[in-house]
Amino acid sequence: MRIASKLAAFVLGACVGAAAFAQGYPTKPVRVIVPFTAGSGVDVVARMVAPKLSESWGQPVTVENHVGAGGTIGAGLVAKSPSDGYTLLINTTAHAVNAALYINLPYDPLKDFVAVSPLVAQPYVLVAGLSANVKTVSELIAAARANPGQLKFTSAGTGSGTHMVAEKFKLAANIDVVHVPNKGGPEANADATSGRVTYWFPPIALALPQVREGKLVALGVSSARRSSLLPDVPAIAEAGVGAFEDTIWYGVWAPAATTADVVDKVSKDVSRALAMPDVRDRLAKLGAEPMNMTPVEFARFVGNEIEGAGRVLKVAGIKPQ
Repeated sequence: MRIASKLAAFVLGACVGAAAFAQGYPTKPVRVIVPFTAGSGVDVVARMVAPKLSESWGQPVTVENHVGAGGTIGAGLVAKSPSDGYTLLINTTAHAVNAALYINLPYDPLKDFVAVSPLVAQPYVLVAGLSANVKTVSELIAAARANPGQLKFTSAGTGSGTHMVAEKFKLAANIDVVHVPNKGGPEANADATSGRVTYWFPPIALALPQVREGKLVALGVSSARRSSLLPDVPAIAEAGVGAFEDTIWYGVWAPAATTADVVDKVSKDVSRALAMPDVRDRLAKLGAEPMNMTPVEFARFVGNEIEGAGRVLKVAGIKPQ
């Protein structure tokens, strides 16, 4: 059975539960666990949605950052939480990548979670520090090929979306570069700005301040078309790297066995929050587009992402850890 089908089955399994439990939910504060650092792309979106849910539910919705191990520490905390809807996970593409990357996770990414709702998708931007002395994608590739194994790139952590897009770029550009993982996006930005690494692929909004201040050079965006946030920066595919395209996405999960009524309520209320005009305006300024799927559709999407991540890791020669 394909992973996507298994995930969908687990979502359907969550439908078996006491409907009465969901009546009046929530009746107490809800915790949202973000497994990456404060100020990271996923953290910004989570803190945008949480107040809207709090207003809708009449209960505090707090965001907590539990970082480390490529997002697996925070995810593991949620996996072991009660299946009552009061502890939710907001994670990135890393949730799917980690399922393909790690053999001995402290949780089962398929069995220990129920997919609730996607949030948004965002393009990455390939940025380099000033000390790298490169201004275009072609110049970066040329520098890497002239110095095999010498250039370094960073990410928000092994298995994060920022790591996977860089691995895809490495394969597409046919370059030999070294990965230096970080614990979060702001830290990775700092390493690129200082010159400790040559480049990285942050979500576009995360690098905008440094790009506009002239501290980082934007070489290309990972989306198929240019971003309105950086209209003068070409798409990487446009810059000559095949049909390169990738985005980072964020979503919401709950512990397995959370009742279907609770999952459905959270999913619908998240969708309503994302549809609010002020939220849409703020997301547009981040270059992010809301994603709209039912829990079952989201589960299938995540399953396909897990399989895709497995293929990239295999081609890249990265063995499951």
